[in-house]
Amino acid sequence: LDFGKLLCLNETAAWLWKFAADAGDWTVESLADALCNEYDVDPARALSNVKNIVSEWQKVNVLE
Repeated sequence: LDFGKLLCLNETAAWLWKFAADAGDWTVESLADALCNEYDVDPARALSNVKNIVSEWQKVNVLE
């Protein structure tokens, strides 16, 4: 196990991961919209958070 690539998910990131997996095809915008629908969060903040989370997923190579 390469601990340098260990991914820890907070509650929001875990919810987004499951949503993305279930959705199949998704965009950062569609994840942000889904986050707004699930939680009471400002759309701009949701988009920023999703961009950060997706960036982390890319850094640890969990996205194709």
